[in-house]
Amino acid sequence: MTTKKIAYNPYLPGYEYIPDGEPYVFGDRLYVYGSHDRANGETYCSEDYVCWSAPINDLSDWHYEGVIYRKDQDPDNVEMMQPLYAPDVTQGIDGKYYLYYSIRGSNFISVAVCDTPAGQYDYHGVVHYADGSRMMDGNPFDPAVINDDGRIWLYSGFCPHFEIPNVEIPVTEGGMCIELDTDMLTCKSKPTAVIPNFSNSDGTGFEGHGYFEAPSIRKVKDTYYLVYASQQINELCYATSQYPNKDFKFGGTLICNGDIGYQGITPETARNVTANIHGGMVEIFGQWYIFYHRHTHGIQFSRQGCAEPITIHADGSIPQVEVTSCGLNGGVMPGKGETSALYACNVYAGDGGKALGFGEVNYDDPFVTENHEHEPETERTQYITNIADTSVIGFKYFLFDGTEHTLTLSVRGQAEGEIFAYLDDAHERSLGKIAVSLNAQNWETLSLVFESIGGKYPLMLMYRGAGTLELLSISIV
Repeated sequence: MTTKKIAYNPYLPGYEYIPDGEPYVFGDRLYVYGSHDRANGETYCSEDYVCWSAPINDLSDWHYEGVIYRKDQDPDNVEMMQPLYAPDVTQGIDGKYYLYYSIRGSNFISVAVCDTPAGQYDYHGVVHYADGSRMMDGNPFDPAVINDDGRIWLYSGFCPHFEIPNVEIPVTEGGMCIELDTDMLTCKSKPTAVIPNFSNSDGTGFEGHGYFEAPSIRKVKDTYYLVYASQQINELCYATSQYPNKDFKFGGTLICNGDIGYQGITPETARNVTANIHGGMVEIFGQWYIFYHRHTHGIQFSRQGCAEPITIHADGSIPQVEVTSCGLNGGVMPGKGETSALYACNVYAGDGGKALGFGEVNYDDPFVTENHEHEPETERTQYITNIADTSVIGFKYFLFDGTEHTLTLSVRGQAEGEIFAYLDDAHERSLGKIAVSLNAQNWETLSLVFESIGGKYPLMLMYRGAGTLELLSISIV
């Protein structure tokens, strides 16, 4: 797989906020389904469902398919107009495409259907038992679905180990599974737990990584991979089984949106703000990827989709991967050219990325934002704001060609200090420093000529000084 342009993270345009990404290849295109946030949002999943797709031979060429399902199309939601939470899609045995979702405040799973992957979906019904009663067992939430050679398996569940203000949620056994009939709606049995939660994982192998939410199911040869968000909240883990509805064994962590657990990184040294995470796996030309989301605007309600390549070893294990700036690129970024600050994969204060509690904000540390108040959506500009003393902004990875380069930063703000540039996370291999003396509302440029260097390296920027500044882009020539 090659890309005609650089395939950055986030992979969609900077003004788009599609978390909970579920990627699927239908025909010769990759489709991504997810919930839909907005810039500087006030709640999760505030917008209607939309779909984006890209040709499988160029994962940099994303196309907006438009709104595929509106909140008011569900008869249970016409008056409430509540957010539509993370969906999943599968193709039924009739060839149609079925979209499974839940509505905020409900305790059931709804279904919509369409003749094409990204057309206009129509309401189909509610998952129910044979007697017509709705399936409301096991906190049905965040549905995942798979058509397994004609057998339809549905996964769901929500097991928080913390209190949510003004919400009472019973703690269920864990991640639940149920088989549906070929009408894609009727349950063939009661749901059963396939992954334990935080309270019942002792002795199971899932200790410390019990099920929280966000299941996603894939079948790789004869093995079922159930990806889920663990009780750590910020990590996607996986479990494997030879059966779709039993005997799942803990596999490990796939990715954390703060890189916690990767090469010794701890919660105290997280490389980004951390909060909820959700995503799924997909294979394209023999390469597997994990899709996930990151948090912007210093809040939990403006999440953007990212993806990284993963390796499934012969024994079925998948090592944890790190967050990068170019996961779908098929390689590193060229060490020359301009890169928007939007694509910084590490954004944190010197004392590490903070963990956001439910509904919390973090305006104290640096974060990605945009000029969202006046500009039309497609004309908005994204940048990093609130860069203060010890803040770190990192891009991974560049391939330098062995010649001397000039690094130019586009910045603004009120700040007096220095920006240090490094080629490593430990901030030991220095490229030099740039003096900062800013009192500007408009973007200005600051430059640094650095040594001849060749090979693959991150570019890490650390500000030391007074005041705060904002970063629009970096340029290497």
